[in-house]
Amino acid sequence: MKQVRPKKNLGQHFLTDLNIAKRIADTVDACPDIPVLEVGPGMGVMTQYLVEKPRPFKVVEIDRESVAYLQEHFPEFTSPLPPSSLLLPREIISADFLKMDLREVFDGQQFVLTGNYPYDISSQIFFKMLDNKDLIPCCTGMIQHEVAVRMASQPGNKQYGILSVLIQAWYNVEYLFTVEPGVFNPPPKVQSAVIRMTRNEVADLGCDEQLFRRVVKATFNQRRKMLRVSLRQIFDANHPAPAGFFDDEIMTRRPEQLSIPQFIALTNKVASALK
Repeated sequence: MKQVRPKKNLGQHFLTDLNIAKRIADTVDACPDIPVLEVGPGMGVMTQYLVEKPRPFKVVEIDRESVAYLQEHFPEFTSPLPPSSLLLPREIISADFLKMDLREVFDGQQFVLTGNYPYDISSQIFFKMLDNKDLIPCCTGMIQHEVAVRMASQPGNKQYGILSVLIQAWYNVEYLFTVEPGVFNPPPKVQSAVIRMTRNEVADLGCDEQLFRRVVKATFNQRRKMLRVSLRQIFDANHPAPAGFFDDEIMTRRPEQLSIPQFIALTNKVASALK
C-alpha cells in the first residue's frame, strides 16, 4: 500500500526519524503496567515501538486512509485473539478523540495517553485530559515547542498562562527534549517538543474547580491588566462585587505573578463574593 498523504486540514506532520519515534514511545515507560492509548498514529512510526510493550495498547485515528494503512501494516491489530490467548489486546479505534468517552476505551481502567499530537488541537486534547484526570495518571507526547514551554512555565515568566496553571494544578510537567522541523513530512514551520505530565498528589484543589478555571481564564485573557480590572467581568448586576473587594493588595498584581495556591485562594475569595 502506498504511503498516507499528509492532510493539512488534519494538521498531519508525519515523523520520519525512527530514533526520535522510539524516544517518544519510551516516555510511557515512566508509568508502567497500565494500558496505553496513542492519539493520531498516522502511519505508525511510534506505533511500531509502542505495540511491542507488554501492556494493552490501542490507537485512535480520525483519518480513514491512516486507519487502512495501519490495518494493512500492523497485523497485531487485526488478527483475532483465540479464547485461550495470553496475548495482550490491541485495537485500532476509528474515531475523533475529542468526541470519545474515555471511560469506554479500557472499560474504566486508567491508561497512559501519548501521541504526536496535531498542533491545532493539542490544547483541546489537554483540556480533555484534565476532564478525565482520574483516568489519565500520565500523558506524554510531542507538541508545538511554544505550547510545551507554556505548559512547563513557572510564575513570573511571560510564557506562564492558562495552560500552565490549569495543568500544573493537577500534573507535574517535564519538558523532555526539542525536535527540529526537518524530521517531519511535511516539515512544520516551528520547532516541536516532547513533554511528559504525571499526576501529582492533589486530590482536591480546595476550591470550586469550575470557578477556578473561570478565574484563571478571565485573568489571563487580559493578562496585561491588574486583577482588579480583569476580574470585574465575573461580576454583574445580579452578583455585584462587595464593597472593598478590589482593595486587597493582590488585586494590584497581574496573573503571571500568581502561583497556583494564590489562584486557589483568589478563587475562594471570588466564590465568597458571589454568594
